Amino acid sequence: MKVFLNPGHAPGGHPDTRAVNSESGLRECDVALAVGQSAESYLNAAGVETELLQSDSLEEICEATNASDADIFVSIHCNAAEAEETNGTETWACAGSYRGSVLASCIQSQLVDALGTTDRGVKIATPGVNGLYVLTNTDMPVVLVELAFITNPSDEEILANAQDALARAVARGITDYEQLILGGK
Repeated sequence: MKVFLNPGHAPGGHPDTRAVNSESGLRECDVALAVGQSAESYLNAAGVETELLQSDSLEEICEATNASDADIFVSIHCNAAEAEETNGTETWACAGSYRGSVLASCIQSQLVDALGTTDRGVKIATPGVNGLYVLTNTDMPVVLVELAFITNPSDEEILANAQDALARAVARGITDYEQLILGGK
């Protein structure tokens, strides 16, 4: 199996860091990259081929993903909200994608079980309604993982100090999917 990993937002935060915790300065782009790179190492150690790209260009990401011959695509992000009390983990899949929904469920379960974050569930993106660009412009099962809320103090603590545990959970979710759908091939 080959996995395309996309740590969300701009490399090095230039030009766009995306979400930032106003108290600690923790940046979404940095968390996503650290988790993505560690997940890639865990997947490679498990015999899973990977490709990783962090970019601010959604078109570039989708073009690279579609040209990669990957079996699945996982985009890694941190959520943010104006209300500081908003917290938890959610994973998005595209409407009509059975395999995407299975992948989202596998990753969501591993993250919530491993980190104890609030389970916000698997969300479904519908093209033309609430379709997230990378979910609706790629040719394989795809998910967008919102690890936790960078704007919530408890979640920010996890994002800052448990990046390895987040990466292991993402990798385990992917290998769970591989066992369920592909029979470990």
